[in-house]
Amino acid sequence: MMDISSNNWLAMSDGSLVETIGAFVKHHRLVQNKTQQQLATEAGLNRSTITQIEKGEKITLQSLLQVLRVLNLLYIMDVFKVQEQLSPLQLAKLEQNKRQRARKNLPAARKENNNNDNKSDW
Repeated sequence: MMDISSNNWLAMSDGSLVETIGAFVKHHRLVQNKTQQQLATEAGLNRSTITQIEKGEKITLQSLLQVLRVLNLLYIMDVFKVQEQLSPLQLAKLEQNKRQRARKNLPAARKENNNNDNKSDW
């Protein structure tokens, strides 16, 4: 199988990308010792659709997902998961609000005095 780390995805044509996906599917099908017909049957597709995928020909996204599900490869969909990210300002505010040091427990009498000091006569 191709070394993914050496691929320059941006430089590849759409056809090359589709061929890479097909090679990925074929590799994992063979590792799992499944024939094209077995994979097609389990995915609810025609064998010719599996052949098209592996040759890098045009197929539907739904067919690809059915094949990935049968091959237990849906984990690759994690790259499409949208995660909220904090802006640098939000992150700085959270960091600012973190406790910087711990305090010893105040005696009960001091706690009451401190609480009274914070109250306003207004």
